Amino acid sequence: MEFLADVLLVGGALGAGVYCYVLARRLARFNDLENGVGGAVAVLSAQVDDLTKTLDAARATAASSTTSLDGLTDRAEGVAQRLELLVASMHDLPENGAGAGRKNGASDEASEPIFMRRTPEERAQ
Repeated sequence: MEFLADVLLVGGALGAGVYCYVLARRLARFNDLENGVGGAVAVLSAQVDDLTKTLDAARATAASSTTSLDGLTDRAEGVAQRLELLVASMHDLPENGAGAGRKNGASDEASEPIFMRRTPEERAQ
């Protein structure tokens, strides 16, 4: 009986040893830096580093764009204020230039140029 228990114990130990050996090989292939998950982790780590650098560059660009836009907005507000003053000062001028620069009561129609088309015979004269 002891002999049978020893044989079963040795068989179980050999089975556990083979099982551990197979698991060790699978784990080695799993962590392989070229084909396994280790390689995928290494590639993802490199991509995270690249994305971090790109994000930092985008933040710097956005900050400079914000500064530029702030300056342009300030300039636009100044120009808008000057335009408002100009429009407000336009209310002091006479409407349509009534009476300004006219001689002898000339009408609006007389002050506009008249364009007439000539025939080829009239142009030859």
